[in-house]
Amino acid sequence: MEQNILAHNANPVVAFLQKPAEEFTKEDIMKYVLENDIRMVNFMYPGGDGKLKTLNFVITNLAYLDTILTCGERVDGSSLFSFIEAGSSDLYVLPRYRTAFLDPFAVIPTLSMLCSFFDKDGQPLASAPEQTLHKAAEAFTKVTGMQFEAMGELEYYVISEEEDVFPAVDQHGYHESAPYAKTNHFRTQCMEYIAQTGGQIKYGHSEVGNFTLDKLTYEQNEIEFLPVPVEQAADQLMLAKWVIRNLAYEQGFNVTFAPKITSGKAGSGLHIHMRMTKDGKNQMLDNGVLSESARRMIAGMMDVAPAITAFGNKNPTSYFRLVPHQEAPTNVCWGDRNRSVLVRVPLGWSAGGDMAALANPLEQKQVRDMSGKQTVEMRSPDGSADLYQLLAGLCVACRHGFEMPDALEVAERNYVNVNIHDAQNASRLAQLAQLPDSCVASADCLERQRAVFEEYGVFSPAMIDGIIAQLRAFNDRTLRRDIMDKHKEILKLVNQYFHCG
Repeated sequence: MEQNILAHNANPVVAFLQKPAEEFTKEDIMKYVLENDIRMVNFMYPGGDGKLKTLNFVITNLAYLDTILTCGERVDGSSLFSFIEAGSSDLYVLPRYRTAFLDPFAVIPTLSMLCSFFDKDGQPLASAPEQTLHKAAEAFTKVTGMQFEAMGELEYYVISEEEDVFPAVDQHGYHESAPYAKTNHFRTQCMEYIAQTGGQIKYGHSEVGNFTLDKLTYEQNEIEFLPVPVEQAADQLMLAKWVIRNLAYEQGFNVTFAPKITSGKAGSGLHIHMRMTKDGKNQMLDNGVLSESARRMIAGMMDVAPAITAFGNKNPTSYFRLVPHQEAPTNVCWGDRNRSVLVRVPLGWSAGGDMAALANPLEQKQVRDMSGKQTVEMRSPDGSADLYQLLAGLCVACRHGFEMPDALEVAERNYVNVNIHDAQNASRLAQLAQLPDSCVASADCLERQRAVFEEYGVFSPAMIDGIIAQLRAFNDRTLRRDIMDKHKEILKLVNQYFHCG
């Protein structure tokens, strides 16, 4: 049965090698290259701007292939990261074999792999994005005895020439079908390619946002993933953005993951769902209700939520999305199935019963344990996020909850079960801490709470210093207040950060 499942895996490398990607070895990679006439190998790795970089190798012989797979290659770290000085900038990049995939865009048959950074002494680079996340995951397991898993809801806009036929209703694109949604075919092809790179996709759909501007149609889409180990979650989100942009370029579309496009229209978030597992079993529920461990996890996020924006909301347009009376959060609180809160506990199939049998009377009733589906969702991040920093920061925050002596009290104090933006709930709203309203304010929050993120050596001081300096350089402390009602100035700002993340 397992062999049949692997044979139908969307990733051609998994299907050919008949083994899960996490079991790939160097010998497997060489076998795939040799037996599938692969002519090139790409090393891919994130830079300080959050985008994937690529190094191409033409395979002239197997000895050279063995060399690059074993020894990697040198790169100029000072051109990739602002915190690395030119005088000592040489870094190594080494491929992670488990990330191997057949490049769906390459004309020449090409195998691509994501890489890790190493310093001059051959040690993992402490400030590298993927190493920071790795350390965060290790620290989480060390403290809690559990594994941290995550997945993202990747929202983006597709921009194309305006069409007069079957017009969509402005800001009513949620789950819209063709022909009223014009770019569904593009999204489904993106999903196919993302799956080929190893992405574990839950589903895709058209999102709320749609509008026309300057004879262009903007359609918002979302691709949501399945929970996987947190390091894999970051990798698949990086590759997903790369796929979406490349396919858009091929098909003549423009796409943006920018948090805000224009006033009065839905912004794009990057909601992150999280869960904890032990021995393969989800630990988020206890007898059908949210477990104590889950509430400790939430408490940690409540405590350091303002600082999390330093990783997940990276440019001034982020804070034009985080405004009251929309579905993006503005206050530090959590609740069940409540989209006005920062951390939401979504429906988790915990009610029991057999909905499939109710919908399909010919089916026999079954009792299935669906507790594995329960997650909690952080709703503040957006497409400007540094994915590795963000997921590392959330991993740290959730671990922090287990180290807070008053975690359960913090969770109780920040729980809300009402729409906090309704006028009748103003007194409850006044009791809640607020998220930062600018990059500068976000940097201030990170500065105050940096010790939490530096604990266990997860975030290096150099990385924290670099993030703070980068955010403060925007000098946007009063920007949102200054131009909130000035459409042309907002549009100019949006264009400046249109291709963020």
